[in-house]
Amino acid sequence: MFDKTLVLDILNQIISAIETIEERCAFAKTQDDFCDTKEGQEKLDGICMKLIAVGESLKNIDKISDKKLLEQYPSIEWKKIKGIRDFISHHYFDLDSEVIFDICQNEISKLLSVLKQIKKDLSK
Repeated sequence: MFDKTLVLDILNQIISAIETIEERCAFAKTQDDFCDTKEGQEKLDGICMKLIAVGESLKNIDKISDKKLLEQYPSIEWKKIKGIRDFISHHYFDLDSEVIFDICQNEISKLLSVLKQIKKDLSK
């Protein structure tokens, strides 16, 4: 068995980061909103930093749980989430704002919901 307290702490950090991402991307109606202004570019940078933190923290949860926890929630493509962390970290200048916009619009709320479920399940 793994350290549930540690995993719950990490989950709280991830949930907080995702809530911040949701706040930061709420203004964007199109991908261009991230590129057309300095403020949009700053929000994009901040979102990317949070996505890096989320991906890294999910890798830590996998390590702590011996890859047994996240696999219990197959509705999320965990490998892709951890992969976006690597892509942003290593290929930031190749990053397409459309990818981040799509994540914000279509993926992040689903991820948040599943993470809250994991937290609830671990807290039982």
